[in-house]
Amino acid sequence: MTRRRALAGAAMLGIGAGLDRVLVGSGGGTDEGADAAGSGAAVPFHGAHQAGIATPAQEFLSFAAFDVTSDAREDLRHLLEDWTKAAEALTRGRPYGRLTAEPTQAPLDGGEAIGLGPARLTITVGFGPGLFGSRRRDRFGLARRRPPALRPLPPFSGESLDPRRSGGDLCLQACADDAQVAFHAVHVLAGLAGPTAALRWSQQGFGRTSSTSRAQTTPRNLLGFKDGTENIRAEDTDAMERFVWARRGNSPRWMAGGSYLVARRIRFLFDVWDNTSLEGQQRAIGRYKVSGAPLGGRHEYDPLDLAATEHGEPTIPANAHVRLASPRYNDGQRILRRGYSFAEAAEAGSGQLDAGLFFICFQRDPRRQFIPIQRRLAAADALNRHTRHTGSAIFACPPGTRPGGFLGEALFA
Repeated sequence: MTRRRALAGAAMLGIGAGLDRVLVGSGGGTDEGADAAGSGAAVPFHGAHQAGIATPAQEFLSFAAFDVTSDAREDLRHLLEDWTKAAEALTRGRPYGRLTAEPTQAPLDGGEAIGLGPARLTITVGFGPGLFGSRRRDRFGLARRRPPALRPLPPFSGESLDPRRSGGDLCLQACADDAQVAFHAVHVLAGLAGPTAALRWSQQGFGRTSSTSRAQTTPRNLLGFKDGTENIRAEDTDAMERFVWARRGNSPRWMAGGSYLVARRIRFLFDVWDNTSLEGQQRAIGRYKVSGAPLGGRHEYDPLDLAATEHGEPTIPANAHVRLASPRYNDGQRILRRGYSFAEAAEAGSGQLDAGLFFICFQRDPRRQFIPIQRRLAAADALNRHTRHTGSAIFACPPGTRPGGFLGEALFA
């Protein structure tokens, strides 16, 4: 049953029955004849923090969430060890295992990334609340080690969540400057998951929707607006320490240097948005569409003047997205945004586009950061009539690892 569940999960990724061959056997290493000289430099895998958080955002995303189907603690540990070994190879632009298998054997690596190089691939692993169980059912003996900040997100007004696109015990975030490289990473790691874990849901993304480095320009989302102008940048080390990296005091020791990931699948209602006037769109966002400047300003990086008025009314409307999301309304708290656009098959029968924003953010404590922000947005944001939240998940991403170690190792210490 667990094997069939793993294969069914592979179909969700669009991998198909070919994964049946990948599930046979395990192991690491590289193929001597593989070409890793393709495009894009390699992002170091090892370090104090996992790559894919402060890393300058790449152009493509492959995200996957898994349910752990085994109740054996050692199975979970071995899976994390295997994922770490595979991620080390893949982020260097190398295949996982030999590609030149015997004719009667299936290679561990499907080979779809041969010659594409590292493409700045990063692989980030996270643990969902369900992994830690409860006092009544603590299958891995981890209940007492659950971070206080890692709880299922509360319900928010107006959301319409699909349980088939929400939750998960484990997550993989693969980002790269080549879509096939990102897909390949999740393909290989999903194969290594069976029979310990089965794919629950996945999401492909394109076109980063935030800048995470000062070297990057602000991108546009599928609504046509510049997105993430006031985002934290990796070079802002003080802000990263204050708002992104978990520390002892609000998190257990094993999470120190990690971060909490929140993912939200936000569908854009284009039938409403496309029939909204330019002025209406700009007032809903709080910025000019072309320049990205805040209403009343001239340049993108002009500060938000939330006190400015015109004809006795706020220049930036009271329900404008940028006003309600501003740190000034959340005790100065900020989050590191790292989302992507998505577009999938049109909704059957309606002809409506199923496209929007796969929102990802990292923070030190979602109880003080994402949750209060989202509650305020859900209650009054002008964008609510143009969006629908259809998926949701939260994960604790442990710190990075040293050569010879594995991701999440301190959790098992």
